[in-house]
Amino acid sequence: MSKAPHEETLVVSPGPKKGTVLTDDGRKLLVMPNWSWLAAGDATITRRVKKAGASWTVKVRKGRRTISLGLWAPTANIKKVQAEVEAERQTDGYKRRREADARRRAKVQAQYEEEFYGQILAFLGFHSRHKALAEQLARSVTAHAAGIGSGTVARTKRISVERRAEAAVIAWMRHQTTAYDRMRIARVKGRRREVRRKLAEGSRRLLNAYRLDREVDAQACPLQQALRFEQSEREKAAQGDA
Repeated sequence: MSKAPHEETLVVSPGPKKGTVLTDDGRKLLVMPNWSWLAAGDATITRRVKKAGASWTVKVRKGRRTISLGLWAPTANIKKVQAEVEAERQTDGYKRRREADARRRAKVQAQYEEEFYGQILAFLGFHSRHKALAEQLARSVTAHAAGIGSGTVARTKRISVERRAEAAVIAWMRHQTTAYDRMRIARVKGRRREVRRKLAEGSRRLLNAYRLDREVDAQACPLQQALRFEQSEREKAAQGDA
């Protein structure tokens, strides 16, 4: 005998009205009166609630990704799990594990940022006379792109770290040295990709100028202008915090 929907663990999408969901085959289901909503955000509680019994995980598409908004599950299960997890998190053992995990993550992050910084320098390949500029640019891109939760290409695992570093530099230059953020691009398939490709070509030409043993007009160069502006903003922020 097949199970009723409220006895199953399902992946669904938001329904047309509050308290409803849609299955993959288009069926509209009503949330049971003794069920409650658990928003996404606490992976431990979510995982244990799913393990405790039936639940409906609500997911939506955002661009190319599918993200979970949360889940519907029996209220009793949610409250029981929340109470158990809260009690565990008050123990000294849990707090020590959290501190150890935080130290480990910080160490891993520091190592990754150091590696990423080095890969950016390698990609830039500036002549030694422009070494200071290369280091300044590498620091700026690393700070912007390599942070946990940045959502940038630097955090993806789908391509090598070398390609991540190159893509991060080009993305930084697109936003900081071109008018891309102010452009009005027609909503035509492929148009934005074409604009980005052309801007990337210009960015690569600009970088090439620093790979040669020659001076570059610092006042006219959009790269140096962007870095000077960024430095000025950091100094203003520092003065405001003082």
